[in-house]
Amino acid sequence: MIDVLIIGAGPAGMSAAIYVQRAGKQAVLLEKMTFGGKIVNTPEVANYPGLEMISGFDFAMNLYNQATKLGAKVEYEQAVKIEDVDGIKKVHTASGKVYEAKTVIIATGAANRHLGLAKEDSLVGKGVSYCATCDGAFFKGQDVAVNGGGATAIEDAMFLANYCKKVYVIHRRGEFRAPEVEIAELKTKGNVEFVLNSTVTKLLGDGKLEGVEIYDSKSEERKTLAITGLFVAIGQEPANSDFANVADLDDKGYVLAAEDCKTKTPGVFTAGDCRTKTIRQLTTAASDGTIAALAATLYISQQGK
Repeated sequence: MIDVLIIGAGPAGMSAAIYVQRAGKQAVLLEKMTFGGKIVNTPEVANYPGLEMISGFDFAMNLYNQATKLGAKVEYEQAVKIEDVDGIKKVHTASGKVYEAKTVIIATGAANRHLGLAKEDSLVGKGVSYCATCDGAFFKGQDVAVNGGGATAIEDAMFLANYCKKVYVIHRRGEFRAPEVEIAELKTKGNVEFVLNSTVTKLLGDGKLEGVEIYDSKSEERKTLAITGLFVAIGQEPANSDFANVADLDDKGYVLAAEDCKTKTPGVFTAGDCRTKTIRQLTTAASDGTIAALAATLYISQQGK
């Protein structure tokens, strides 16, 4: 019987594991891919208090080492169902295993949102990417575009500007949602061009990306950008539908939970980017992990388990 089973080994999940272990309980993390979450692809983390500068990979590795040295265990399994049977949480995985736990923390994070265009899936890895820091170096000296208007899109464009000949930043609105200081810095790059009030309507090329068609909502005109790489940064979407029986979800699929990280089911908590919240940063992931872990260990004590 596991004390606290954590679904997801990203920053929120691993932060939770650290606090569970320090509380004298056993934490087991289920991770369908690899530990660290999306942060492992970030070259520089400069906004985490106490760490002036660290790579995302090193940050994730430090979390993993800290959690496992305290005794947390990581199992590489994909959780697909949670059952609440007389207060015991039974977590089923895609491989057919069933884990029994006193409490569960859902920390599944959120995946990158796709454009939903024809050819998109077939061109992934052939010009279409959702991770500039992963794939940007492959486009050195080439013309590329970033689609998005948030902080991630601006950071991606800044990163790509160091490698690529030309970087278009395509955004459906006339203003960006990213911090002004980052936008101002990007504007100093001579090889960056902003394409505002525009959406990508078609991916061009067979076998590899050769360009995109964009629609300008102000001029109502369509034009083509000849690019070899398109980096999509239009937000995230959670993957919590498998757990809707134990946790209410909002219309976008995020787990409905307040700052106490409690779901509708006693003994089931949530943490990180998969939760309804306005700010999704490393700091808020760590905060959620802390709160959920302490709530879970308190629940165990109150139940006398």
